[in-house]
Amino acid sequence: MRILVTGGAGFIGSNLAHTLQEKGHEIVVLDNFSSGSFRNLVEFRGDVVAGGCDNRPAGHFDIVSHQASITDTTVTDQLAMMRNNVEGFRTVLSWAAAWKARVVWASSAAVYGNLPAPMRESMKPSPLNVYGYSKLAMEHLAWRWHQETKLPIVGLRYFNVYGSGEGHKGKFASMIYQLAQQMKKGQRPRIFHDGGQRRDFVWIGDVLAANLLAMQAQGCHVCNVGSGKAESFNSVIAELNKVLKTQLHPDYFPNPYDFFQKHTEADISLARTALGYAPEVGLAEGIGHYHASGAL
Repeated sequence: MRILVTGGAGFIGSNLAHTLQEKGHEIVVLDNFSSGSFRNLVEFRGDVVAGGCDNRPAGHFDIVSHQASITDTTVTDQLAMMRNNVEGFRTVLSWAAAWKARVVWASSAAVYGNLPAPMRESMKPSPLNVYGYSKLAMEHLAWRWHQETKLPIVGLRYFNVYGSGEGHKGKFASMIYQLAQQMKKGQRPRIFHDGGQRRDFVWIGDVLAANLLAMQAQGCHVCNVGSGKAESFNSVIAELNKVLKTQLHPDYFPNPYDFFQKHTEADISLARTALGYAPEVGLAEGIGHYHASGAL
């Protein structure tokens, strides 16, 4: 199949482009390189279209994987966030309608805010910032698009994804990556007091599996993509100490953010039913894979 991957120079997008190419598909990457990195595409053999959603790639596509987005959750410019995420998505959906292509796209657990865990798709959304709201608006747009076109479309609410290919994100990379970089320098890992905050950390390999399954699904769905289990930051540091062979204790400091999610955990029942999704890698194994890859 011919597949368009938007945001293909980013973390998840580039991993997906490589995976799909290895499976024999013709892949075209679209990215404006505002937050992605060319380093993620050095071994990619397909076409790379440099630009945003104002630069429609030539030809016909069977599937659109829309991974492009502003993912900096600290951005407070509401208009910039909504224009990029929502209006960009609207443009991509117009292309997909013309191609009669199925769409898989990146939503986020940010739509839940601080709702109680485990988080289910049936809960009333409660985003804490404009990033989370933009993803919610995209979900509504996807539903209307499906009603109009009858084409398959699946949104994936990513939880805390980690793995190879995220290093270019710097302070917006996963906490697993950031803490590991501090510890490799011999520094005590800094986390908000008291380290008991819990996150659903999901290995990139499981996220790629969810995307591949979503490309075969029918109808319109929005599904959680997580490990289905929450782990504390203290647990992350303990696992990093094991693989890095360090004995560094956390350096706790006060949390300065009022939009901080205290506990995220995905209920993956719908993803299991609708997609056949079954995550295979837990935190300890995932961190082990990450370290073995040389990217941590």
